[in-house]
Amino acid sequence: MSRIARKLLGNTRFYAPWKALAQHPDYWWWIVRGKPVHPPHIFKQKTVLEYARRFGLRTLVEAGTYYGEMVHATLDSFDQIYTVELDPTLAALARRRFLHYPHVHVFEGDSQAMIPKILDQLQHPSLFWLDAGYYGWDQQMGDRGRLTSELRSILSHAIPDHLVLMDDAHGLSGRNGAPTVEELKRDIEREFPGRTVEVSYNIVRIVRSQS
Repeated sequence: MSRIARKLLGNTRFYAPWKALAQHPDYWWWIVRGKPVHPPHIFKQKTVLEYARRFGLRTLVEAGTYYGEMVHATLDSFDQIYTVELDPTLAALARRRFLHYPHVHVFEGDSQAMIPKILDQLQHPSLFWLDAGYYGWDQQMGDRGRLTSELRSILSHAIPDHLVLMDDAHGLSGRNGAPTVEELKRDIEREFPGRTVEVSYNIVRIVRSQS
């Protein structure tokens, strides 16, 4: 599907059901090809749900709503979902799409400013779904301090058991202002010694160390 057609479809109520159906062939084609480095979105959804179940987390915080694929896929799996979108059009679309789901909270704005505000509302350990590509590192000059600021606010929060998953680990390449995965791992494990950082299938996983 072309970018223009996707954008037009994305502005209708048919997009989420269509996207959910289209993801299954993408997933099996990814399996057939030997699971290359960039997994389809349905794998990312499965990963979020897997970690939520494993660690007993009932709140999801997402930076980068886009067309709401992650929110739509996890609607029935979390008691509260907070999602942040910088683009006003996409944020408005998400508000309309999830209007009848009172446990979904859509924030418009810069996640660097919004995540601390969301943290102030949290009462339980939560799963954070971030996106390295969302920080502008894939194609343009990024703000190296942005990720550090957001992660520090999450990992130093009064609730100690938040879990962070970050998509598009390849964006942590050391280019265009981005840190490398090795730098990120070193800095987090040094500053937050109770945490471990690993990367699998292009997703950074930041969890509490198992004693």
